[in-house]
Amino acid sequence: MPTVALAATDGMLHFELALAHEVFGADGVVSPWYDLAICGSAPVTLGRFHLVPDHGLDHLARADTVIVPGWTDVDVDPPEDLVDAVRAAHEAGARVASLCTGAFVLAAAGLLDGRRATTHWAHTEELAARYPRVEVDPDVLYVDNGSVLTSAGKAAAMDLCLHLVRLDHGSAVANTLARRLVVPPHRAGGQAQFVSTPVPTTDDHPLTALLPWITRRLDRPLTVVDLARQANMSTRTLGRHFHASTGTTPLRWLLTQRIRRAQEMLETTDDSVDVIAAATGMGTAATLRRHFNRTVGVPPDTYRRTFRA
Repeated sequence: MPTVALAATDGMLHFELALAHEVFGADGVVSPWYDLAICGSAPVTLGRFHLVPDHGLDHLARADTVIVPGWTDVDVDPPEDLVDAVRAAHEAGARVASLCTGAFVLAAAGLLDGRRATTHWAHTEELAARYPRVEVDPDVLYVDNGSVLTSAGKAAAMDLCLHLVRLDHGSAVANTLARRLVVPPHRAGGQAQFVSTPVPTTDDHPLTALLPWITRRLDRPLTVVDLARQANMSTRTLGRHFHASTGTTPLRWLLTQRIRRAQEMLETTDDSVDVIAAATGMGTAATLRRHFNRTVGVPPDTYRRTFRA
């Protein structure tokens, strides 16, 4: 069973810590799931909340994945014992992920030197100024460097946690968990941090009816003109609403949904790549392989073997 260690010390943000606990400590989504441990050097005070860790910070080095929640006061250096424990965990082979301003802990440990990273948009300038060897990207939800991952704040922390679940257990499981948590199943890490409306939230939103309409027709050759006609608006207006609501264009959003559907079919069916290409609107296996490899990083057949194993 994969092991996850959640670092907990005074001065951390309780929202990000609770969020990670909800994702990696969830029961009944898959079996096996995760063996979660909360690690800290002493009882922790998080605002009005008090928490007693399961293990000391040295336990971080025994985990497969280490999660470092946000840091409340970025003007104050994080505790040396936390920084040392995070560095030791990475040196021991752990995958280390920070949520929100937890990136300051990773940067202090030297894990972000020479790497692209992000944090909450309000603190990206401070992170870049204090740690000039870090390539700070203020415009993305999260950055995956393989063994080191960083996210922006609040909702983006959930995006990164679901991304980790997707890497470990596949898209079908991550989507099941997202439905249980009532959050969007996937927002790509490269999506902009700040959009006026991340997802449609009201019945009268221009995209509320359109997005489900699209996902029910992923097997069809849809164009921007088709989407605009269905939404009863011009293509320019449609593009403006999509950018405001999703941070991307209609066709890029559509391609992402096609790739996610292909992932689920590769994980849960024995359908051939040709059948999946047709079912996801890709047309041919060659087209699916090209887009899938570029987006996911591996060919469809390799992806299927990985998750079937």
